[in-house]
Amino acid sequence: MALKDLERDGRWYLAGPMSGYPDYNRPAFHEAATRLRTQGLAVVNPAEIRGDEDWTWGDWMRAALHCLLGCHAVVFLPGWESSRGARLEREIAEALGMAMFEYRDGEITPLVVQTAHR
Repeated sequence: MALKDLERDGRWYLAGPMSGYPDYNRPAFHEAATRLRTQGLAVVNPAEIRGDEDWTWGDWMRAALHCLLGCHAVVFLPGWESSRGARLEREIAEALGMAMFEYRDGEITPLVVQTAHR
C-alpha cells in the first residue's frame, strides 16, 4: 500500500520486539521511524522513551502503552508476533479499533489479524 493512499493525520505508533535483542532492537525502530517520518507521518517511537536503568519490563510497558493510547494507528515491525509486549499492544489496538499495519522493507501494508472462529 502506498503511503500516499493512507491517512496522514494523527500519530503512528511503532510496535515490535525489543527484549532479548542487541541494543533492544533500537536500530530497527529508529530506521523505521526515520523512513516513515521522511514520508510525512508523525511517528511515535517507543525506542525514544527515556527511562531509568532500573526500570522493569512493566515500567517500560506502562510508558509505551501511554504513548500507544495517544495514537490512531500502529505499525508493527518484523518479529512482533514473538514479542510479549508487541502482542499486548496489538490486543489493545484491536480492542480500540485502531488501524494496524505491518512494516517490511520500508513499506507498510495492512495487518491481517487471524481470529479463531468458534
